[in-house]
Amino acid sequence: MEKLRAKEKANPLKPGKCSLATANRRKDWNKMTKPERKNYIEAVKCMFTKSSTVSPDWAAGARVRYDDFAAIHINKTLGIHGTGNFLTWHRYHNWRYEQVLREECGYKGANPYWNWFKYQDRLLESPLFDGSETSMGGNGAFFQHNGTLAAGLVYVPSGTGGGCVESGFIKDVTINLGPIRPAMDGMSKAVAGTMVYNPRCLRRDLNSFAATKWHTYENLLDVVTGKHSGGVVQFQDEFQGRPADGFLGLHSGGHHTIGGDNSDNYSSIVDPVFMLHHSMVDYVYWLWQALNPDQAREVGGTIKARSEELGFTKRTDALDLGTVADPLTIDGALDTLDGPFCYIYE
Repeated sequence: MEKLRAKEKANPLKPGKCSLATANRRKDWNKMTKPERKNYIEAVKCMFTKSSTVSPDWAAGARVRYDDFAAIHINKTLGIHGTGNFLTWHRYHNWRYEQVLREECGYKGANPYWNWFKYQDRLLESPLFDGSETSMGGNGAFFQHNGTLAAGLVYVPSGTGGGCVESGFIKDVTINLGPIRPAMDGMSKAVAGTMVYNPRCLRRDLNSFAATKWHTYENLLDVVTGKHSGGVVQFQDEFQGRPADGFLGLHSGGHHTIGGDNSDNYSSIVDPVFMLHHSMVDYVYWLWQALNPDQAREVGGTIKARSEELGFTKRTDALDLGTVADPLTIDGALDTLDGPFCYIYE
């Protein structure tokens, strides 16, 4: 926070512009009041009742407003993971979702985040996953399966779920897109095309093996102040994981802590807890930027997932969210107190 205040002092904002005093404050779900959680949950439920706004010619399987955000993520997957725009594309996508919750569904707060560093070994006790009316739903029903092969390379043992989520509001929600490349053994058969309509329940396999192995303070410190913090490419590559080395890292480790539909790199987003996971992803990026101010506006990495075929990322590259949001350059998404944004984390 002190670094942010120093930045603001060095670059005074004009009256009416974003400042620390006026910025929305994103909170840990664990620290939100029950009324705040209920307000968020009602807004998410609204996203599953409002009609989709995207063209059916583009996303035939999209039926509800939430699907608009899922469809663009699925469509862009190979250009927004293992790439130089991973951090900023998801930052913009996550922020736009927050705006729609507020503008169309009555949400009064800012995007909450899932604090990875609590409840790792007792996920079902977490206020996020305990299945209560103020949670984002609990575990899936027990489903006998032989674990998950994350990224086709890293084995994650089975948890105690794997089937349809049985508690919380999400048990009554129908998801419509995916799976595209499910990694969990026994998952629904992959659909024939990325935008096929495939109504079904949401599946989870909450997994403390993944949480305790990859959601550690050692891994956090490594990327924000340690060996892999010295430049944006080092940071983002380690953050996203090194599957070839058996290391899922903070980002992929989160998806496989949730398991089930979250095992699919393309359609993990069909689970709305994805948005809290990616708020936490953005929180770590925000921390890295604050702690490494000389590198905060650095951009690097490839345009296509871990491939130099299409070249390298530049700040002038567009963050394409289709009709979900207006185009924005990477440069316009590098500061949460600038551009379209006005938020910080607490």
